[in-house]
Amino acid sequence: MRKILNKPEVLAPAGNLEKLKMAIRYGADAVYIGGQAFGLRSRAGNFSYDEMREGLAFAHSRGAKVYVAANMVTHEGDAEGAGGFFKTLKEMGVDAVIVSDPALITICFTSAPGLPVHLSTQASATNYKTLEFWKKVGLERVVLAREVGIEEIREMRRHTDIEIEAFIHGAMCIAYSGRCTLSNHMVNRDANRGGCAQSCRWKYDLFDMGGSAAKSLIPDDAEPFSMSAVDLSMLHHIPDMIEAGVNSLKIEGRMKSIHYVSTVANVYRKVVDAYCADPDHFTFDPAWEDEIWKVAQRDLSTGFYYHVPTEKEQLFGKPRKIPQYTFAAQVLSYDPETKIATLQQRNNFGVGEEVEFYGPGFIHFKQIVNDLRNEDGEAIDRAPNPMMTVTMTVDQPVEPYYLMRKK
Repeated sequence: MRKILNKPEVLAPAGNLEKLKMAIRYGADAVYIGGQAFGLRSRAGNFSYDEMREGLAFAHSRGAKVYVAANMVTHEGDAEGAGGFFKTLKEMGVDAVIVSDPALITICFTSAPGLPVHLSTQASATNYKTLEFWKKVGLERVVLAREVGIEEIREMRRHTDIEIEAFIHGAMCIAYSGRCTLSNHMVNRDANRGGCAQSCRWKYDLFDMGGSAAKSLIPDDAEPFSMSAVDLSMLHHIPDMIEAGVNSLKIEGRMKSIHYVSTVANVYRKVVDAYCADPDHFTFDPAWEDEIWKVAQRDLSTGFYYHVPTEKEQLFGKPRKIPQYTFAAQVLSYDPETKIATLQQRNNFGVGEEVEFYGPGFIHFKQIVNDLRNEDGEAIDRAPNPMMTVTMTVDQPVEPYYLMRKK
């Protein structure tokens, strides 16, 4: 019977403190976050130092790790204050920083010796000699370029023992390793310094300028063009990633909701555990894929892992209809004697609707909302107000931080 010698960590995104805690509750071994400087997600709800301390305390108490992304490309003057930033992160116990710019790496080594550094995917590491170079520099881990294939990862592992992190799920940047200048050109927002406007995802028309007036060449029933890729999902291929020697399986999405973060972390936790427990008898459960589609926003593909993407991996043509699920509520408490759950509303729902509860460990069940009461105990037909507290009868036991969604 085969034994998995390298069980990889499930690494989830955390755009804010709530998402950090939810990702860890739902199975993430580690999370990556951004500080209020030196990162590439200026609109991701980045962490203050106090929030980092709270997040670190929560994670470490549960055996999880926290990495801080400081992966911007620095221009002259951008690195001001970086030494103090890295020193503070080390003092508070951050497990590693994710950096792409050699200047910031040098500053980190000088100002915060001993703070582990991981190479960002922005640095485009695509071969084992590059990985060996960064190992000799002093880095502990390399986040591979998203253009790397599975055979290339196997070759890397044969020649180097540095830790390898690779993306397994989420949005794919259309530019090489995320180094895009579309946003700079179109709206004067530097994508490589945290200001990406996602110009590739805009809808573009195609015009014939030969006549007296511009004429659109896109039929009325066709989808406008974009320059964007479909999303990545390696859900069916986690065994390949593990056998290739990947140490960390990374999920994209610091700007996504707790519905997304909890669902995706929950699924990949289940897959990794199932395979590592018994690789010889591992079988893929279709329920895992069904769950992923509940938070998918676009079609899914395997990116560059098995072939160079074609137009089928681009957002061209009429989009596939994807089931839309809404995050409706979070469980605050549950009384097993009365079967009454107290919920915090996140989106409008009401009596008569079918909802689904889910929790860590891939727990799921559906039921009809048969009754609702507001904070004053008054019967109501709907819960229309954001963050309002309501109670309802829930047939099966639930726990705090279980989530409720509706289709």
